[in-house]
Amino acid sequence: MPTAPQNTDELYQALQENDRRPYGRTRTVIAEELVDAAEQFAEPLPLVHALLELQEAYTYGAEPRKSPVVFARLLTLFDEQPDVFDDRLRHQLFWRFKWVAHALLQLPEIPLASLRQWLTEMRDRYEKADLGLQPYYGQAYQLAAHVGEDTTLAYELWAGRTRTRLSDCEACEICERALYHLDAGDDERALRTWEPVLAGKESCHEEPARSISYALLPLLRTGRTDQARELHLAGYRGCRRNPSMAQEVARHLEFCALTGNEARGLELLAENRSLFDEVDSPLDQLGFLTGVEVLLQRVELLGHGEQPAAGYAGRTWTVAGLRAEVRGSADDLAARFDARNGTTAHADRRRARLDRAPLLDALELTLRPRSLDDMAPAAPVAAPAARTAAVVPDSLPELILRARTLDEQGHPDAHACWARLRTLVAGRDYTHPDDPAVGPLVRLRADLLADEANRAGNKDEFAVAADLHEEAAALYDAAGQPGDAALARACALLATAEIPAESPTEGADEAEAKAAALTAAHTSMVRLHEETPGLAPYQEARLLRLRATALALRLQTSRSDEDVAPVLAEVDLLHAFANRHDIAGQISGALQLRASTYAISGDLPAAVTETDALLDRLKAHGPAWHLPRTLGLRGRLHLGLRDAKTAHADLTEGLRLAADWPADSVDTTRLHGDLAEACMHLGRPDEALRHLTRSAELDLRHGSRTDAYCTYSNAARLSLDLDRVEDCIALLDSLLAEPDIAAGEVDDRLVAQLRLTRARALHAGEDLKAATAEFVALAAESADWDDDPGSHAMIAAETAVLLGEAGEFGRAREAADQALAAHARAPRYEQLSNCLRELARLQAQQQGPDGLADALAFLADAGRIADEARTAGYEAHGRSLDTALAYEHGRVNAYAGEYEDALAALDKALALLGEPGTDDGRAGEWAECIRLAGAVEGLYLERPAPALTRLDAAISHLTALGHTEESEPLTSLAARLRDEE
Repeated sequence: MPTAPQNTDELYQALQENDRRPYGRTRTVIAEELVDAAEQFAEPLPLVHALLELQEAYTYGAEPRKSPVVFARLLTLFDEQPDVFDDRLRHQLFWRFKWVAHALLQLPEIPLASLRQWLTEMRDRYEKADLGLQPYYGQAYQLAAHVGEDTTLAYELWAGRTRTRLSDCEACEICERALYHLDAGDDERALRTWEPVLAGKESCHEEPARSISYALLPLLRTGRTDQARELHLAGYRGCRRNPSMAQEVARHLEFCALTGNEARGLELLAENRSLFDEVDSPLDQLGFLTGVEVLLQRVELLGHGEQPAAGYAGRTWTVAGLRAEVRGSADDLAARFDARNGTTAHADRRRARLDRAPLLDALELTLRPRSLDDMAPAAPVAAPAARTAAVVPDSLPELILRARTLDEQGHPDAHACWARLRTLVAGRDYTHPDDPAVGPLVRLRADLLADEANRAGNKDEFAVAADLHEEAAALYDAAGQPGDAALARACALLATAEIPAESPTEGADEAEAKAAALTAAHTSMVRLHEETPGLAPYQEARLLRLRATALALRLQTSRSDEDVAPVLAEVDLLHAFANRHDIAGQISGALQLRASTYAISGDLPAAVTETDALLDRLKAHGPAWHLPRTLGLRGRLHLGLRDAKTAHADLTEGLRLAADWPADSVDTTRLHGDLAEACMHLGRPDEALRHLTRSAELDLRHGSRTDAYCTYSNAARLSLDLDRVEDCIALLDSLLAEPDIAAGEVDDRLVAQLRLTRARALHAGEDLKAATAEFVALAAESADWDDDPGSHAMIAAETAVLLGEAGEFGRAREAADQALAAHARAPRYEQLSNCLRELARLQAQQQGPDGLADALAFLADAGRIADEARTAGYEAHGRSLDTALAYEHGRVNAYAGEYEDALAALDKALALLGEPGTDDGRAGEWAECIRLAGAVEGLYLERPAPALTRLDAAISHLTALGHTEESEPLTSLAARLRDEE
């Protein structure tokens, strides 16, 4: 708090501002300062308000030790000066007797006798004030349940009584009743009791998050897995990182541990690491630590005890080390509570949770299913189980020779051999075999560099690949291997040509520069080929393949018809040479290049014919590992021919065969991505979503992190389009927690896109506060994007609308002005018009006549946007900007009570629209204009006759055209007007 309030008005304003802050240390510290400030004023009322705010901060900030102390001061003020407390303050005071009872229950150092004494005090006070005792009996029941006594009588005394104004809210009482049935072992009855809360019909500050956390396991036990999954995603978001809901967080961790989602559990634990230190309540600590231990115990049981885990601050933890620490702390807390209560209830409950067996082997909770192996740092990527697993010889000479033989063939199993050799050579005790067949160590080092360079090139790290190839070439020269050196230099030439320009130019200039670089690379390769005698057939075939690839990439860049023939000529050379020497892999490679060349040149039928022939050859002669890529190529060709069904069949078969080989060698990632596209064309978006997420996760596992995040971004947007809001949020939360994103190492625009989608999902999920906060932050950051003002205009416009929904029209105006300024540099006509019209509607709807002037100012800006769009010849993708503006003028004036102006504006909109035809997409918009005009004229201006004339004519017109659905609201309004005549 910058300065202490100097008068009571400033104090009350500061209290209101603090009330808007989230619960936590910041809010609590300010509340403490405001109590100090309130004590300086002579009148007691400001102090009462400040103490109430402070107790609330302690209660929901998980600091139960301090809440009773504050309440004692409030009770003293009430006893000494009861007239200071009006009905509202008196209600709050008596309500908070329950808060104190709950706070004392959470502290094992408070004797049980003191807890009962406080409940007696509460009963006496309620009776003296002539208040119903149902709230008292509710606290008595909760104490009995906490202690572990027989709760039958206590439950009946509470649940059988009529509720009062001081009873807990409906949602909280539903939760307590459900927990009673759950403790009795009746899952079905508990879930029936919970239904209003789980369905969103009853809620409060803590609900439904609290009930959801308890209901997860009963839902699983009764077979309601889909509901459990949905509620986990929604419920976790409602309690994460909240110290006062640490036990709820723990139950979500336990849910992950018991459903085969241990990796997600560790992610959530990391997100809630602060709870180890922020939770002051011993009872909440006990519940939190027990849930954490359930998770850690499961992870350790699966053999991952040495995996890092997020725990207490100040040191790094492994799963096993943290579990031991947590177990000791939780055992001690349970013992303290049981000693206080004189029972073994807490130790028994804790043991029951730890003894639970998993309820499901695997429940896919999120769009990003991950295993514990995926989370292990620096763990090698495990290839999918192959039909023929890579055979890695034990003998070092055999391993080296095997790696080279497989590499010559282009066999995917070469990767496993090189990986094993890389590990061996890096060892301090490595001794190179003295074997002429193997050659010197320098040759092996060159082989390993060449393999590393190829892997870098596959990830589009062309500069790295070029350097590594050059280094490998030098080592091959030293080893006396001129053929291998020539191949490495050719690879370096191609990689260098693909390096993006440091100062990229736009459009044709950029493409022209890259095409020229590829032409130069090809010329150099031809010369290198001619100047290198004694090449082995496999080496010469590879050089021919590189030459053809360079020209194919040039064609892909230039899209020039003149570049087609040179590619086909090189392909013919490769094909003839490979056939002459019976090099199956290069025969297949030549045919793939020929098909791709036809495809790039636009002759898709010829490309399909070539691919069909290639597939026939591969099935007869191999190599088998070329089948998945070739099926993928044919699938893409069918997509280009708009035959999504055939494409889906090819891609599915390609994916099935790809399971036999390492994913990176057969481009499984692309197969999933292309299948996603095929599924979208076939109207199967949920299947498309699965393929997108699989594609992204494969990219992530193989180090292509930018590609992975881009694909995940597409998946998140698709999930939002499918109204899978919680899936979208959970996916993006997981991605934004990735170490490289959190450390700012990923492109800021890509991260901003992820955050933007998340903000939209939060808005769709009706979390307006969180969505607005994210939009405001993004608008501030995007203001500095001088190279992309259009994106800032779009973000600022969406931010303005959210601020308008929250009733903050001053800030909304500021954001809209930012959007308009950015729009002036990079026009976004439709987005800005939509934003300004919506702001006008919101302000008129919320403020009525008082907001009319500002609402009309928004519409005036929208009018200027429409004029600019008309001048620029812009055509809106949705509604006409002019008709939409006229309609909004009608609606805004109607909200403000200016009905004549509203009717005139609506008549203008109708004139602009014109009557719709049979297949006219304007029918719905026209009908809505008629409906609103009829309502304004008939209901508010009380002129039913002309309104009915308008409505009847429109109904007849729409019905004659077959637009029966659009006519239904008009028929309903007409009936209402006739009833009121």
